[in-house]
Amino acid sequence: MSRELKMDLHCETNNVAHHTSEISVEELIVRRGQPFKLTLDLKRPLNPKGRSLTIRAATGEKPTEEQGTLSFFSVPDRGPRSPSAKAVWKVELREDASAPTGLLSLGITPPADGPIGEFHLSEELGDESNPLATLVVLYNPWCPDDWVYMKDVEEINEYVMNEKGLIYKGSMNYIFPLDWDFGQFEDKMVEISLKILDLNHKHLLDPGDDVSARCNPIYVGRVVSAMINSEDDSGVLMGCWDGFFGNGFKPSHWSGSHAILKRWLRNFCRRVKYGQCWVFAGVMCSVMRLLGVPCRVVSNFQSAHDNNENLIIDVFHADYGVRDIPSPDSVWNFHVWVEAWMRRPDLAEDGKYDGWQVLDPTPQEKSEGVYCCGPASVTSVLKGQTDLKYDVPFVYAEVNADCIDWLVKADGSKKKIFSDTKRVGQNISTKAVGSEKRVDITNTYKHKEGIDERSVFEYARTRDYSTVDDESEDDEDGETDEDEENEDVDENVGVEIEDDEKNQESDDENESEDDDETSESAVPPGTTSPEPVYMHFQEVRHRKLKFPFRLLNRMFCMLFFFLFIFLAIIYFHLKLNLGDLVVLVVFIKARIATSTL
Repeated sequence: MSRELKMDLHCETNNVAHHTSEISVEELIVRRGQPFKLTLDLKRPLNPKGRSLTIRAATGEKPTEEQGTLSFFSVPDRGPRSPSAKAVWKVELREDASAPTGLLSLGITPPADGPIGEFHLSEELGDESNPLATLVVLYNPWCPDDWVYMKDVEEINEYVMNEKGLIYKGSMNYIFPLDWDFGQFEDKMVEISLKILDLNHKHLLDPGDDVSARCNPIYVGRVVSAMINSEDDSGVLMGCWDGFFGNGFKPSHWSGSHAILKRWLRNFCRRVKYGQCWVFAGVMCSVMRLLGVPCRVVSNFQSAHDNNENLIIDVFHADYGVRDIPSPDSVWNFHVWVEAWMRRPDLAEDGKYDGWQVLDPTPQEKSEGVYCCGPASVTSVLKGQTDLKYDVPFVYAEVNADCIDWLVKADGSKKKIFSDTKRVGQNISTKAVGSEKRVDITNTYKHKEGIDERSVFEYARTRDYSTVDDESEDDEDGETDEDEENEDVDENVGVEIEDDEKNQESDDENESEDDDETSESAVPPGTTSPEPVYMHFQEVRHRKLKFPFRLLNRMFCMLFFFLFIFLAIIYFHLKLNLGDLVVLVVFIKARIATSTL
């Protein structure tokens, strides 16, 4: 039996308080761990000693209290509740409530550790039940109990609320910014983001478990990383690195995320063509910010792609008579991913791995059978702790792999002919908070070149400090020019750099954007790459082309010898005098000159 019930969701007031008014003021969108106001008119008094008013909050297809997708809460608080209930919602009567008249002003708080997504509220009074509202719950970086909590409000404004940003492209020696419109609060972005979560393969296998796991930003970040690319699911973007962009748009066409995401939704969730690393990263950043996770785009110059997790970019050169061996590893002129801010209690209880986590939606290598990457703690990358999840070895290699060239001999043995320990991972950059300056955050990923960097590298490869050889003092003092510039910078703080490059772009440089993200192996990631041109250090003894002066000299000598014999025969045979002989020589010489001309 149902009855008429008047209700006010106070959408505008609640959304302003929850920092969601830029998304909508007509639909209720709140953040977990923070109360919102709801007014009910029961049309009759509420007796605190009588039957209680019970409210049911549910999300997903088959909600259960044990999974945290279903919660009962009541006024007064004595309603039914499972002893094993997770993520319990709370309700309290506000001061402006009037129980004797049945006009109830409620303060309802979604749990700070509860799932995000679309929830349905219904009111139950005795045997009577009525739907109350449908609302969306997001992560809350303003709430200290939320795993995505961030202390600095200015950083929240930059990494959650800012819809405009910069993505850095180019090369190690020329870095330029690309304006990017994240548009996380544009029309239908809530619907799109929740659709992305619902279409991931884990949700299709077990919807209840997937929805329950959305309480965890680690899990959600991993899902979004997989769903932005379309390699093995109904993802948003299709990548293309071969230069042929038929039936789609080249990656440099895009300047924002909303157009891509809206096209994906409008085309019944069919993949959008085409993207490369900065497009994948820009789209993912938009979705994560909409969901409430602080997120920023990061560019790494001279970025390695290590196929076999040995932390070495191997390039093979064939000796004489040996068939060429393809080099599966490669180094990209630049690569772009995102960092998301969250706690990592799955790695350590003391919080030492909390903070920025690398998430890479570009399809490069599979992680647990799916094309996704991360979250990998930036702290674990800095410390070389490659045994920690997720995908730390791959991210470590991207910023600090050694490049080694090998000469492959006929017997199959390999000889090291060149090694470069400094090339990979240069000028790792992101946009500064509250300005358009570029921040160099290389020192948050890797140590300066020297004994510390080498020790961490050996530890990352072997997980054993005892294998590290003692370095000379010269190694400890050995720094690049870039190291000297950053000498006084704290290890965990980025370096702000004036973004003069933006004003120095020429028309020719703008046209060069069509070259986009390129690997020096000239192949897309995740595929076998041919031998890079730039790394060809094979020592080959080339035979020089020499002019055959010695042979020519012999020919002329023989020619003059036969000419002398010929003239001698003529002289003795025709009884010519010396004057006639001279005339004959001049005549022959003239004929030769004439035939030459």
